[in-house]
Amino acid sequence: MNSVPLTKYGAELLKEELHQLKTKERRIVIDAIAEARSHGDLSENAEYDAAKERQAFVEGRIAELEGKLSSAQIIDPATLDADGRVVFGATVDLEDLESGQKVTYQVVGTDEADIKVNKVSVTSPISRALIGKSAGDVVEVQAPSGPREYEILEVRYV
Repeated sequence: MNSVPLTKYGAELLKEELHQLKTKERRIVIDAIAEARSHGDLSENAEYDAAKERQAFVEGRIAELEGKLSSAQIIDPATLDADGRVVFGATVDLEDLESGQKVTYQVVGTDEADIKVNKVSVTSPISRALIGKSAGDVVEVQAPSGPREYEILEVRYV
């Protein structure tokens, strides 16, 4: 199985979700199944069917999280020493050369990516363009709206 890169923070989030599923969600689903069974005939019991579907989802997600965590390569960005280059876990300050707009992104694993909090997947077009580059470099990113050029202002490992 291939290793899954995760930041230390991302691994903690997955562990918290796994704990929640195992300790709370499982119990809720078991109780819902027991309640539905008490209503009699299971062949026409929509509550029972819904509870079984929920159970399948919860168990599937638990298996998925356990698999990812068991094969995770956990990287703490604060301990990186990449000589100022953009690597997995790095936080990068960029300036759009066309608009002058400045933005900051952190390069993270696919499970952690959330553009709302400026975390971009290591497999995204912008991350692929940034990896290996340093402050002062100009990169071209193939965005959905067309090519965009960014200057790397600073690379941090936090």
